[in-house]
Amino acid sequence: MAINAKIDLARPDQRGLAVGIDEAFGYTGVAVGAWITGVIAGQTNLRPEPFYFLGAVVLLAFLISVFLIKETVQLAQLEGDDDHHDANLPFVDVLKRATYGDRTLFAAAQAGHVENFVDTLFWIAVPLYLTSQGLAIELVGVVVGVHSAMYFLQIGTGGLADRIGRRPPVVAGMFLAGAGVLGMVLVDGYLPWAVLAAVSGLGMALLYPNLMTVPSDAAHPTWRSAGMGVYRMWRDSGYGVGAILIGVTMQFASPEAAFYLTAGLMFLSGAVVVVWMEETHPEFGTHEPPAPAPADD
Repeated sequence: MAINAKIDLARPDQRGLAVGIDEAFGYTGVAVGAWITGVIAGQTNLRPEPFYFLGAVVLLAFLISVFLIKETVQLAQLEGDDDHHDANLPFVDVLKRATYGDRTLFAAAQAGHVENFVDTLFWIAVPLYLTSQGLAIELVGVVVGVHSAMYFLQIGTGGLADRIGRRPPVVAGMFLAGAGVLGMVLVDGYLPWAVLAAVSGLGMALLYPNLMTVPSDAAHPTWRSAGMGVYRMWRDSGYGVGAILIGVTMQFASPEAAFYLTAGLMFLSGAVVVVWMEETHPEFGTHEPPAPAPADD
């Protein structure tokens, strides 16, 4: 909902920047929160002290949302034409449209699903692989942290898509992230691993906010939030599916095989984006929503 509110507040040609800001600060919050709770746990205990801090953060966020954040749905209502044939779709139709009824939205949904395999790989397989190669635990943390730190660049990559379109950063990001993952099992040494983790993170920073901007561009304002919700469902379910596939691959093949699998799926998913995703930028996009079904006589 925070992203939907920012999109409501932003101009159509600022949606990439709006999403980039939200995602960049969200991931920065995850990193800062992990560091603070780690410090608290190191100086006290694993529980309950870190949970006191988390409870205070949740309470503060709740109070801010109640007393400082204003409703933005009226801005979305003013933005759209309720008489347009694409307006006010029932949720079932939104689900169909955002899943398979629109090739551009399908391309975005499948790419969002697959790209989360990269995050899952860095959480599960990368630490195990690097420690098995003899890298010290503290340096493993640096390599994984370098990947995550690149996500702050989403502010810039989201703004970039407002100028050049959504499609180029998404395509570049899919192949760049896949190449970074693949390269990590083809090199050896702390510095090469850190560089390739940064390459993969840069690819994710290019694609992550701009994939989310695609459904916000393509959806009519009357069902934009629902369309974004469907996209997020398919995207975030990639964490679970990715964890299962990567875990099974590591168990029955090898950690290296998990890297090859993830990279291969990123390249395949990127190819789907190249073939099916149309440009959705509000000023120079080529995407048109599917024509309404003919009415029964």
